[in-house]
Amino acid sequence: MRDLDLVVFGGVGIDTIVRVPWLPLATADSIHVGPVRDYVAHTGNGVALGSHALGRATMLVDFIGDDPQAELIHARYRERGLPFSYLIHPSGTRRSVNLVDPAGRRLSLYDARHPDALRMERAYYLPFLERATHAHFSIVPWAADLYDDAQALGVMVSTDLHDWDGSKPYYHPFAYRSDIVFMSTAAMGGRHEQVMREIFAQGRAQVVVATAGAAGSYFMTRGEQVSRHVRVAGMGRPIVDSNGAGDAFAAAFLAGYAQEREVLECMQMGAVAGEHACGLEGTAEGFLTGEELRNLL
Repeated sequence: MRDLDLVVFGGVGIDTIVRVPWLPLATADSIHVGPVRDYVAHTGNGVALGSHALGRATMLVDFIGDDPQAELIHARYRERGLPFSYLIHPSGTRRSVNLVDPAGRRLSLYDARHPDALRMERAYYLPFLERATHAHFSIVPWAADLYDDAQALGVMVSTDLHDWDGSKPYYHPFAYRSDIVFMSTAAMGGRHEQVMREIFAQGRAQVVVATAGAAGSYFMTRGEQVSRHVRVAGMGRPIVDSNGAGDAFAAAFLAGYAQEREVLECMQMGAVAGEHACGLEGTAEGFLTGEELRNLL
């Protein structure tokens, strides 16, 4: 029974946000900063909460710890009403420290504490895949093992490669076995169009999206493979914190795609949602509802 619009596999943790006066930081014994805060965060969390806020039937599946950080996650999902299924791992809940400058730019220090050999048992994840119309795989090692089952079940899969450089082989299963691929241009060195075409040549993607921050975003479809640029939404909101903008973009894009909207319109939905997220402190503190997104469009 396909009763879930979107199941997100992997990608919840805690961000400690430190608002710094500039980036990169100077070498110094100490630097005075504003209040340091912890937020329920990371990419799977952002996509799941964004999708849930838009009114889609959404679930998140992941490993967490039995620790104070996990309690923050449970409290957030109870508050938001997001279904969450999890397994406990003794290494604990993933964390990161994100340095954010006054312009909203960030440097993320990611604590990938879960061992690379960690795997989720098929008997645990398969029932969630069977209920999913669409699955979003975060780039955690164990999620790469879910592709065979997803494709056997006919479940559409998306992923976000984040700041992939276009060559590191770890990302290849995600890049080449997903139906919709999101990535950032940050580490591409201007090669994003070439990398997008390589994803089509090597894989099964129908759409590839490359976000570029204040420069907007780009997309290609398998049918055309011509890069099209989409400007930022230009809503005039002050940019406070860019953490979580890509996740909000992906959630809104996928909502539009599920409604069979044109890809350009999905990109515009993503641009609005991403820019809205940049106007909020923290990583995933607020997302547009479906009605709010329609009004802004």
